[in-house]
Amino acid sequence: MSIDARPTDYSAARIQETVQELLSAGILPPIVQAGHPVLRHVAAPFEGQVTDAELGHLIDLMRSVMHKAPGVGLAAPQLGIPLQIAVLEDQFAVDPEVAAVRGREPLPFFAMLNPRYQSVGSTSVAFYEGCLSVGGLQAAVLRPESVQLDFTTPDGTQLQRTFTGWQARIVQHETDHLHGILYLDRAELRSISNNAEYSARWAQPDISRARQELGFLPDPAED
Repeated sequence: MSIDARPTDYSAARIQETVQELLSAGILPPIVQAGHPVLRHVAAPFEGQVTDAELGHLIDLMRSVMHKAPGVGLAAPQLGIPLQIAVLEDQFAVDPEVAAVRGREPLPFFAMLNPRYQSVGSTSVAFYEGCLSVGGLQAAVLRPESVQLDFTTPDGTQLQRTFTGWQARIVQHETDHLHGILYLDRAELRSISNNAEYSARWAQPDISRARQELGFLPDPAED
């Protein structure tokens, strides 16, 4: 699915000013929610708009906000900063059956700048996702099972890594944020559930029951 968003109109000076205000506040900022324009624009590629020290402090702040939420990823636009930076980490204890079905393995913390991904192979899988910027909802999203990620580390090193399973899903979700895309843009709309309904009905390891009862996506076994 191709989704085109407009580039942010923030200048480099305005981006730095926004970062400095956030860092000087001395508190963990709230997470920007859907409806805020910053989530619907392509964030500016990181090109040294902030100093190395500011970048390090911003990444630390983003990690703290992610942990508090709690979540497994956070993009700079979710703090109101239209800059292509995201942090990712998944160390949650997960039921072994759920982990096996979803291909969910621990993801050590890392920060990525200017990420791009492309699918590896032709296999796509659908699972329910949520988002810290879309409170109260879950929806099934069909995504490539494996992706190749090209990104820059905070120290300026350019890397290429391949991710599979749930790690690939996190990478795609956070990279999408930096390009003005929310997971709902890619979701199966008939699968959308509020958190209570999801927990009560659809929190199985896979989406087979939800697919059948809510009527979204064909059953692969019937293809």
